[in-house]
Formats: sequence, structure tokens, C-alpha cells
Amino acid sequence: MQGKRKDSMVYLSESCSKRRITMKATTRYTMFAAAAFCIALLYVPASAQTRPVPEGFIALFNGKDLTGWKGLLKPPYDNPIKRAELSPERRAELQAQADENMRQHWTVKDGVLYFDGKGFSLATAREDYGDFELWVDWKLLTPRGDSGLYLRGSPQVQIWDPGYRKVGSGGLYNNQKNPDKPTVIADNPIGEWNTFYIKMVGERVTVDLNGKRVVDNVIMENYWDRSRPIFPVGTIELQCHGDPICFRNIFIREIPRPGQWRKLFNGRDLAGWVGDVAGYGVENGTIVCKPGGNIYTAEAFDDFHFKFDFKLTPGANNGLGIRTPMGGHAAYEGMEIQILDDTADKYKNLQPYQFHGSIYGVVPAKRGALKPVGEWNHEEVIAKGSHITVILNGETIVDADVLEVSKGGTETIDGRDHPGLKRPGGHLVLCGHGDVLWFRNMEIMSLK
Repeated sequence: MQGKRKDSMVYLSESCSKRRITMKATTRYTMFAAAAFCIALLYVPASAQTRPVPEGFIALFNGKDLTGWKGLLKPPYDNPIKRAELSPERRAELQAQADENMRQHWTVKDGVLYFDGKGFSLATAREDYGDFELWVDWKLLTPRGDSGLYLRGSPQVQIWDPGYRKVGSGGLYNNQKNPDKPTVIADNPIGEWNTFYIKMVGERVTVDLNGKRVVDNVIMENYWDRSRPIFPVGTIELQCHGDPICFRNIFIREIPRPGQWRKLFNGRDLAGWVGDVAGYGVENGTIVCKPGGNIYTAEAFDDFHFKFDFKLTPGANNGLGIRTPMGGHAAYEGMEIQILDDTADKYKNLQPYQFHGSIYGVVPAKRGALKPVGEWNHEEVIAKGSHITVILNGETIVDADVLEVSKGGTETIDGRDHPGLKRPGGHLVLCGHGDVLWFRNMEIMSLK
């Protein structure tokens, strides 16, 4: 619960305890909460991640660790407006403190994410979630428990004990002009799992709780600045409110907005990527192939505009797979855009379709735009239907309809079968070939 009826948010030192409770009652309640939390940890089922990822969704919580999440900064910088005013250096300092606090109070056991009731809220590492559908399982561990979900960094879809509050969970608690309460009480008893389905498009939010519609397309107001609409993008946050709670099965499907860029790499870890993630790492805001094999975006894309930076080492060979089936061979089952130091002596006998930027085996790239080894290059790939464009450092090096140049996929210049030319969509892939190189600033925009 974010206090709309209080003069300000109240935090007690390093916790989110509430002043409405007397000190004596707080001590008793804290002891009870801690005991309940420990008991819950002991008796959690061994396979708590009970549902597969729904089709079209990706997991925000991997069931193993805090990859893809970060600690929310302490007040006043939990406010996105205030946070944006920080210098990069000061923000990095505060983020390091928030992450340390996160590791102390948010833990993972048997596929369940636990908050011990101390510390501060948890936020997605990505800060550019716009329109989306979200599934979240949650369970309160103590009577009178209180928590919530922040959408785009704003409070909140309420979670609390309806037996104490006499109002169910799921309402948009901080609304003042628009409805703030759920239409029905749909909560399961304390200690049992509940499931939210949340859809947010523009300013409007719909919430189902345990299969019952409790909020129907209601405008969510901007708690941080009521003179403005809700932020267009932001984090998704699991709220600290001084009570232990656990979460699992957190799945999201982003609803594309034409013309909106969003990040495919959060700069902290490999959240959103699957495959040989052990063969890659994150260094100073970059992805490094150290060297590794293939990693795939968990999300699939059809028509898109993708841009990224890369830096090669001498003789390095990698590739960008597009519209590739999960686990598939990018060059044939999808399409592979070559990423290659084609100036290396060992590549002096390459075929034209093997040079950097080429659609491997299908369309040769124009040469001469690649920067020297050790310098950062900027590349863009635009896929619209069967038309593929590759732009390297501002120069178009491929601009072709792959079905036209291959006569419907029947005649490719390498003489190989390329069924991926006809695939309407699939995953992006970093195709490691055992060489070291770096990637950064990876963003994508839907063209549908």
C-alpha cells in the first residue's frame, strides 16, 4: 500500500515498517512475521515453479536467482522523476547500495522468490516496459500482510489481507479520481497462492485475480505527479511494505508499440537471453562472447528494426541470427547476418556471401564500411517481410528481397537449402564461433 491518505510515505530507517503500529505491537508482530517467514521457507514445495511459460510470454523471474532484477533506490529516489535527476555517478553509487540491500532481503528457494519483510522493493533491471500483459503468482505469509505491484514505476496494484482490510487485492489503490477498489474480493486465504493477470495498455489497467475480473480497463493515475498521465514506460516493481511475501511464475508479454524502441540487453546481466549463457558474460555494460556458442532472445520477433554496437578482436567470427527457431541453425533455419573481421589473413579466400554483413549464403554485402579491429561499429538490421536491410556505420551494405534474389528460396548462391528465408518470425541469435568480441546498446522496434 502506497500511502495516498497520508501526508507522505513513511519509512523507518532501513525498513518499510508502518507508524500506525505501536512500538510494542511492532515488536510482537515482527517476531511473528519472522517466525512465519522461516516456517514458510522450511515447508515450500520442491517444485514451486508450477506452470510453463505461456505461449508468447517470457519469464521475468527465472526461478533460480535474481537475474533481471535490481534493488529499488531508497526514497526519495524510488520516485522515477527524482531518480532521473541523479548524475550517472551518484545513481551508480546508490544502485550499488540498493543491490546490496536486495541481496540481504530477497532470496530464491525452490523456484520461489522470497522477501523477508525488511529492506526495500525489487525492480526489473529494464526500465522501458510500456504496454504489456503480466502473470504473477503471489502469497502473503502473515495476517495483515501488505504489498503490491508497481507498473511503470508507479503504485500500484494492491496486495493485502482482505480479512483485515475488508477490501480485496487487485485494486489501483492510489487512484483518487478513478476507481481504486476491486469489484469483488477474490483472494485466497493467507498462506495460499494467488494469481494475478494484469494487462496495461496506455493509461488503462485490467486485473484478474484468481480468474475473476477485479479491475476492468481503469485509468491508472500518476501517484508521483498527479498533474501528468502515468509514465509511458518504466520498471515493474515488487513492493516492500514491511511484511514477508513470496512470488513465483512471473511472466510478461510486451505489446509492441510501432515506433517505440526497447532494450534487449539491460546492461547488468543476460536476462531475456537463453542458450549458452555460460559462454557469454557482462563487462562494463557490454555483452562479451568469451568465447561462447549461441544465445537466443527468449522473445520472438517478426518484422523489426534492430540496432546494436559491436567490437571485434583480430580474426573474430560471430553472427546475428534473425527469425530463427529456438535451438535452430541460424544460417539455414533462420537467416544469419555475418559479424566478422573479414580483414584477417585467414579469411582471404572467403566467398562473397561470407564477408561481414552478408546474409550468409544468400546475399553478399557491400564492403568497406567496417571499422578497424578494436573500434566500435554500429549496425542496424531492418526486416520487413522478405525484405532485409543491413546498415553498417551509416552505410547501407545489404538491401534485398531474399525471396526474389533466391527465386523463392530455390536458388541460393551457396547452393544450400535455406528454409529460413520463408520464416515469418523467430528469435534473434548471437552466433558464437569460439572468438572473443563485445556487444552493447542493443535495441529493437516492432514494425507491425
